[in-house]
Amino acid sequence: MTDSKNINNPVGQGGGQRKKLSRAERQNNGPHRNLDRQGAADKKAELVRKMREKARAAEAAEQASDDTAQS
Repeated sequence: MTDSKNINNPVGQGGGQRKKLSRAERQNNGPHRNLDRQGAADKKAELVRKMREKARAAEAAEQASDDTAQS
């Protein structure tokens, strides 16, 4: 058996083969990133919906106060 020059990498104790990464995965935007982006998009859509509801409620309250002030 041949000896390795590096004590941290003895010959015969190889780590096996590395998985071949796609170009997207090498650029760190593989399938896990797509799921993160989808989650973020869902959160944003929910936030926008809530903000629009609040704006409509405020507008309706303002409209009601204008109607009572004119009467």
